[in-house]
Amino acid sequence: MYIVVAGGGIGGLAAALAASEQGHEVLVLERREKFTELGAGIQLGPNAFHALDRLGVGDRVRELAVHIDELCFMDGTTGENVASMPVTGAYRERFGNPYAVVHRIDVYRPLLEACRAADSVELWSGAAVAGYEHHGTGGVVAVLEDGRRITCSALIGADGIRSSVRAQLVGDGPPRISGHTIYRSVVPMEEVPAELRWNSVTLWAGPKCHFVHYPIGGGDLLNLAVTRDDDASEEVVGEPVDRDPVLSEFPEFVHGARRLLELGSEWRTWVLCDRDPVERWAEGRVLLLGDAAHPMLQYAAQGACMALEDAVVLGGTLSCSAEDVPERFEEFNGRRSPRTARAQFVSREMGRVLYHPAGEAAVERNARLRGLSPEQLHDEVAWLHGAGVGDPALT
Repeated sequence: MYIVVAGGGIGGLAAALAASEQGHEVLVLERREKFTELGAGIQLGPNAFHALDRLGVGDRVRELAVHIDELCFMDGTTGENVASMPVTGAYRERFGNPYAVVHRIDVYRPLLEACRAADSVELWSGAAVAGYEHHGTGGVVAVLEDGRRITCSALIGADGIRSSVRAQLVGDGPPRISGHTIYRSVVPMEEVPAELRWNSVTLWAGPKCHFVHYPIGGGDLLNLAVTRDDDASEEVVGEPVDRDPVLSEFPEFVHGARRLLELGSEWRTWVLCDRDPVERWAEGRVLLLGDAAHPMLQYAAQGACMALEDAVVLGGTLSCSAEDVPERFEEFNGRRSPRTARAQFVSREMGRVLYHPAGEAAVERNARLRGLSPEQLHDEVAWLHGAGVGDPALT
């Protein structure tokens, strides 16, 4: 089969690799003028590494990632370490892989190199997909913004939260604006006080705000992301913002968190968006994947993980002839949508229930978390982090 993938991000490249491994010819169309990945740090659960292993790039990503020791939940107004979930030892034994943090480019580049090394994968940049047309002879036509038309056996829409393919297939309009504004910065680790160089993903929770930081770049950099539930109503995507307004926006945080915030420079800001889950991702020979299918808030740290899972499942889906594609895409849709919908809802709820409560609600949250043992914390995330070889989520 000849398969076109709209979108050359992490999900699109992973999908191309998975499809090529089934013996198909794949063309990846990327809107931007070069294949690259924007953004800073991301978190990878064991489920992501299981998928990366299946795609043949797991070892390379492990080499580039920082393998952290724990996930720490701090009360940002008192400085209390409310709960810490170890992600070494029993966690790795239970879930079969590490929990790690990495610069986005250090996941993207191994996928891109693998695609470039595959004879059956072709990469076009500066090629934006505007929509598609069903072909009367059993194919589908990808229609590009510049008027080019590419006939293929299947079209995979991996073109992100503002997907043109989704706009035609689902037609649900623009993304949902969450009302949360996030500010991001990356600082050299050498500038971080030694006593704050924690090998953890640390979250400081405050009233209607939270602050996350963790090492990336092999431990040479510290990724900072601080969020305010400010009822923002207009979309903002990566705009530069001065340091002083960022600091003035978060007076609640205690000294340790504040010291790290003050290190940030060259801040950029986004207003976070997602979409409601939908039941239908497939239409004939067209299928949505990753953020085009199920964009979610960052709070469960599973956006990239879910896209990688999608790609692995897609590979198994495409072990078929061209005539079977519509039926197989429907099966993919049914298999993946319950899991990703749950991840979307959990991501929203984590902001409301865990990260942003104030007053008595924050006291009750702390008491609840404080009472959980490491094993119980592992139980809480098992449905999400535990997907691996042989699990229905990845087969």
